[in-house]
Amino acid sequence: MKSGDELHQELRQRILGLSGVTERPNAGIHEDAFFVRGKMFMHIHGHGHCDIRLAKADQERILAEGKAGPHRWAPEQGYVTFMARAEKDLAPAMELIRLSHDHFADDRRS
Repeated sequence: MKSGDELHQELRQRILGLSGVTERPNAGIHEDAFFVRGKMFMHIHGHGHCDIRLAKADQERILAEGKAGPHRWAPEQGYVTFMARAEKDLAPAMELIRLSHDHFADDRRS
């Protein structure tokens, strides 16, 4: 069983492994903020609390399917919240993070 710190670091490394991703530690209220094409597509508050920004249609579908919870402060911006507290949570977290990454990495959105 991995510790919270180990899970956090593994999640960070998986996110940084996505194409074109940069990180800004301690970006405002976010412990770790991740960007692609200059846009923040997700951030982590503490260990495992992932706020992930999705396209509106994806946000609605993910919430309806119960794959993530509503974001407390910025749901209108497409954010959902996913809690990655155990190793089994890494794959579903990355599924949502990839969905966000692919949306914001799409150069047709510029």
